[in-house]
This record gives sequence, structure tokens and C-alpha cells, in this order.
Amino acid sequence: MARRKTLLASLVLVLLMCCGRALAWNSIGHMTVAWSAYQQLTPAEKARVAVLLKLNPYYSKWLAYIPAGTSDADRDMYVFMMAATWPDEIKAMGSGYTGNDNPPHGELPSLNGGYSDMHAHKYWHFINTPFSQDGTALPAVGGPTLTDKIAAFRQDLATSEPDLLKSYDLVWLLHLVGDAHQPLHCAERITKGAPHGDLGGNSVVVAGPTKELHAFWDDAVGLGDTQEFMKAVKVGQALPKADAKLAGDAKEDDWAAESFNLAKSDVYIAPVGPALGPYTMDTTYTANTQQIAKQRIALAGARLAGLLTSALKCGAENCAN
Repeated sequence: MARRKTLLASLVLVLLMCCGRALAWNSIGHMTVAWSAYQQLTPAEKARVAVLLKLNPYYSKWLAYIPAGTSDADRDMYVFMMAATWPDEIKAMGSGYTGNDNPPHGELPSLNGGYSDMHAHKYWHFINTPFSQDGTALPAVGGPTLTDKIAAFRQDLATSEPDLLKSYDLVWLLHLVGDAHQPLHCAERITKGAPHGDLGGNSVVVAGPTKELHAFWDDAVGLGDTQEFMKAVKVGQALPKADAKLAGDAKEDDWAAESFNLAKSDVYIAPVGPALGPYTMDTTYTANTQQIAKQRIALAGARLAGLLTSALKCGAENCAN
């Protein structure tokens, strides 16, 4: 019996490793981050991002999701929200984009090919900062990482580069700032049973429809696809107010460090044990997950708004970039 359980656990781990890492938040979570940020932009900033998002290859697809008769102002907001899901959408089979979770050897953090780049760059979505609770040796962190790409894209967005490239910078930033606030996109537990890591909780099995610890956290504020953007509006309207002092921290390394610390203090705790599961999540753990997710999403929205304000350099009526 023990051998069968070991073989089953090994098979689950192999399958999860083949499937790669899950999304960070789901579409509802990412669109809620964007909704929150959009409420904090000025009219000039909203007008500027609307111009840039029209250049995204999925723009017509997003418009098709919006009901006829929607006001121009709401249409632009909904498009902004849906754009935050684009870096996950291009990871889907049949999207025309390719690539896995492993960066090509020698890729520079500054790589920015714009929409002509048909690589999905799945490895841009996380930073595998390792930790161990049982003394297992920690591996080095590979790159380029989530924080490397936020730094590069925010710098590029603030330059005089062409709008087509700025559009690419923008959609990645809409998404990656959200990723940086999901604890399991900034941490990886190393154990004797999984010495190469647990793929940010993807290898940790939990009971229920989410099946994985990572997905359990992704889905904390609700389930839905990009076209269900109105669900994200409702979630956004119920978010707690972001802590003003924390919202003023503009350093992406700090954002990831906060998520890493939360992973250690609030993710890998009972009922999650030292092995790969399966675990049944109790009501206390579930409620804490939901509370933290709402706080992190609200904070991500505030910080994203601050990042865009800084990069776009908008005055009362127009933007310098």
C-alpha cells in the first residue's frame, strides 16, 4: 500500500511538472486588479491607455465581449480590465504563441520584442524564490524573473519608444503587477520529497475542484473567464481599501518580497503539511486565503495605478508618453 501511494504521488508530480505552472490569480483576479487601478487614473491617463490598447491584436476580440449600447467610458474601462488577462490568454493551446516555463539560455531581462514576438514567455510570470522548512539545500533563482520584467517594461513605457511597443509594455505590466502580489508566484518550497521545488504550489495536491494549492490561491476571489468581466467589477467594488503607506512603495522587489513572506507565513501552514498532499482545506484556511487575496489585489491595483501615473507622465489634459 505504501509503495502504491509513493508511485501515485510521483505520477501526480510528473504530470504537474509537464503541465507547467498555473495562472497567477485567474481572469477575475487580474481584471479586478485592473479595475481597481483604473478607478485611480486621471481622465488623461485613461485616454492614453485607451489609445495604446487599441493596438493589441486581441482588441477586436475584447470589443466583441462588450454589450451593444455600452458607453464609451465603460467600454474603455472594460477593455483595460480584459487586457490584463492577455499574457495568460496567449499561453493557451491554439493561440499561435509558443514556449514553456523555461527561459532560453542567455535571454536578457531587457528583451522586448513587442507583438512580433510570438513567444508566450511563461517564465516571466513568476520568481522562484526558494525556501525550505526541513533544511533541504536551496537552488539558485533563474531568470529573467517576474521582477526583472516589471522593471524593464515600466522603464520602457516611460521612454519615447513607438506606441506599438508601448502597447506591449502596458499589457504585460497590467498583468505582471498582479502576478507579483500572488504569494505563490514569488515562492517555491524545497523539501526532501521535492528537492527541485513544488512549482509554486502546483505540485501540492488539495481536495476539491482546484486540485492544486496554487490554483486554490488563484481562485480565491472567484471563478470566471475574460468575457465575464462584470464579475470582476463586482469583486472590485467590494475590495478593502489598500493601505496608503504600502501603496506608496513603488519597488517591485518589495512587492515580491511581501508575497514571498506571505507564502511562508500563510500559505504553507496547516492543513498544508510538509508533503505533496492531498490536503483538505478547512474553513479557517479558506477564509484567510480569501482575505489575503482581496488585500493583495487591492494593493496591486493601487501600485499599478501609481506605476502608470509615473510612466505615462500625464498632465491635466495630455500625456508626455
